[in-house]
Amino acid sequence: MPSEFALIDRHFKRPTRHTVLGVGDDGAIVRPGAGCELVISTDMLVAGTHFLANADAEDLGWKTLAVNVSDLAAMGAQPRWALLAVALPAATESWIEKFAHGFFTCADTFGIDVIGGDTTQGPRNFCVTIFGEVPAGTALLRSGAQPGDEIWVSGTPGRAALGLAHLQGRIVLAEPLLSDCLAALHRPQPHVALGLALRGIATAAIDVSDGLLADLGHILEASGVAATLTLAVPIHAAGAADAVLPAPTFEDNCYLSGGDDYELVFTAPASRHAEIAALAITLALPLTYLGNIAAGTPGALTVRDAAGQAFEVTRRGYDHFG
Repeated sequence: MPSEFALIDRHFKRPTRHTVLGVGDDGAIVRPGAGCELVISTDMLVAGTHFLANADAEDLGWKTLAVNVSDLAAMGAQPRWALLAVALPAATESWIEKFAHGFFTCADTFGIDVIGGDTTQGPRNFCVTIFGEVPAGTALLRSGAQPGDEIWVSGTPGRAALGLAHLQGRIVLAEPLLSDCLAALHRPQPHVALGLALRGIATAAIDVSDGLLADLGHILEASGVAATLTLAVPIHAAGAADAVLPAPTFEDNCYLSGGDDYELVFTAPASRHAEIAALAITLALPLTYLGNIAAGTPGALTVRDAAGQAFEVTRRGYDHFG
């Protein structure tokens, strides 16, 4: 069986692109670009909580890094460097090789240098700390939403939740929706280009990890505002009519509360509406106008259906301790 350091050298030590000193010493050395601030985030993925025990190793490698890249996208930052800490029950090299391939495929896609980390034996657990750059003073925060701002979301939230529900046997999805939802679950696509484009346009932003309503709620609370949304669920266009769902509102609840999609929710002045619509065309990424920020109790949220009637939401999203 290879040693810990042999595994690191073989699978996790790669040439770097914009790093002074990478893997191999007690610490890495990086040099941010002139006039840039560092944006730093960390996320943990734990077996049984964030992924199923039989998850494909290569998909899991991609997702482990992608969910962290998404945090930087939500702040309008350019991803640059990442650290990876891994706990594994056994040093099964074939599994590690696949995981590393998925992880570095994501790193290469977004131009990220992997500059260090740690390995240990234990229940399967992955923790990434990621660093990005943003021109000083331009980072997108959660605290900038203002009354009158419009609320937008990228892509189609809810697909990952539908995919997970299918795998758990709670629903049955047919093709092509099944493949689309499983791809959203296993291979989330961080919207870095959107985050960069929203600098100077968006007043606040966050990525959808715990659920659209739950994560939008963080913006509302941080900004001290309320909001009204009109329910818009475009999943049906992907073939949901062929799916077997337990209730008419199941798909709606996945859209609003499912999480794990890593789409971006953001706010912007109404005067930027046409600009955002044009951005959707430029990026070939759906951007859906959901509603408006309003003055009111911080965090208060009203959801209405297409007919304007209040829509009962039983759960805003995932809470690790809720």
